[in-house]
Amino acid sequence: MEILIKASQFILSLSLLIVLHELGHFIPAKLFKTRVEKFYLFFDYKFSIFKKKIGDTVYGIGWIPLGGYVKISGMIDESMDTEQMALPPQPWEFRSKPAWQRLIIMLGGVFVNFVLGIFIYIMLMYAYGERFLPNENVKDGVWVQDSLAMNLGLKTGDKVLTIDGEKIKKFNELTLGFVNGNNFQIEREGQVIDKVIPEDFISQLVDRGKDAGAILQPRYPFVIGGVSKESPNVDTDLKPNDIVVAINGNPIKYFDEAKTSLNKFKNQDISITVKRGIETKNIPVKVTNEGKLGVSLGQLPFKDLERLGYYKLANIEYTFAEAIPAGWNKSVKTLTDYIKQLKKIFNPSTGAYKGLGGFISIGSIFPSEWSAQSFWEITAFLSIMLGFMNLLPIPALDGGHVVFTLWEMITGKKPGDKFLEYAQVTGFILLIALLLFANGNDIFRLFN
Repeated sequence: MEILIKASQFILSLSLLIVLHELGHFIPAKLFKTRVEKFYLFFDYKFSIFKKKIGDTVYGIGWIPLGGYVKISGMIDESMDTEQMALPPQPWEFRSKPAWQRLIIMLGGVFVNFVLGIFIYIMLMYAYGERFLPNENVKDGVWVQDSLAMNLGLKTGDKVLTIDGEKIKKFNELTLGFVNGNNFQIEREGQVIDKVIPEDFISQLVDRGKDAGAILQPRYPFVIGGVSKESPNVDTDLKPNDIVVAINGNPIKYFDEAKTSLNKFKNQDISITVKRGIETKNIPVKVTNEGKLGVSLGQLPFKDLERLGYYKLANIEYTFAEAIPAGWNKSVKTLTDYIKQLKKIFNPSTGAYKGLGGFISIGSIFPSEWSAQSFWEITAFLSIMLGFMNLLPIPALDGGHVVFTLWEMITGKKPGDKFLEYAQVTGFILLIALLLFANGNDIFRLFN
């Protein structure tokens, strides 16, 4: 059921983005009286799930869910219709239109993707606002228990101040900051220290697996999750959600302090102080020879941690007028972060190419339960990503056609049909290779 819910959201999001992207080409083509022969969601090699001709255009749904397309008359595209191109140009064909009209037709899909992403982010800001843990409110520093965080040179209690000289606003943006960044600055015991992010950080991040959890967490109180049956304290008064606030009379605030303190009382009978609701209780316990109590660590929602004074969350609500710049800024950050990651993918020494994913990876980012907010957040991200990818100057993508059209507008010389045909084939082979590599990565990770 979880896979079905994820897959359904993925297909819905992908379908929406493809249809709107292709409409971005379709509408200006029609406005400039250019014939559109096909408008398809997904590819229809050999046959279609559905098709219907209205006027000059066949509208349909293909069976290969790898994208979609509009087939515009008189254009070298993925259909590779060389027979049509061998005939004399007709007034309704793409190749007969002025360069500026062809440029607008080719940029239409990318334009729609960017506008859609910005619009969704604006509406999300207006509808939900923002609720997050400000990095500056993690006043006692981070909790380091992951080996990757240790490799970064971090210790429990460190406060991450900046990455690449930029102040981190949200705590949950730290990992992404390390992915995109090259250096960072921390405060440790009042001293500011500069550190370098290892070049292969992304490679290490991918190798640890997607289920390994966050590499950094805020320091967390010692919350009793439960007492194991093998624990020497199974018959004590310890209860789930008790918060340990003192060990043998020594006050503690965080779990990492408890671990250090308990190691001093191995194999001893001591007393711990717990906070239970509004009540505080002293409970006699036995410490094992490993320095443990035989209990699991529980979790409290952040709203409870906020109520208890551990962390203060930011809760920002926007009017519609305020949501516009907030949504714009979110879109710009999404795009710049994506460009930084793409640059690292093309640098083999970073190992970022190992994190490149296909349909399985994209589908897995959707939640296992329906959430309108999460769905639209992911769709906005994918829309901006799709817009940028299509803008890359690769033949077979919109960006490739844009480059050739701009060349024509600047030099006054139009590339020959044969050149465009060979360029289209080359670009198509490149895209297929990239698609196979990305989805191959997915399959490799699935079985490892």
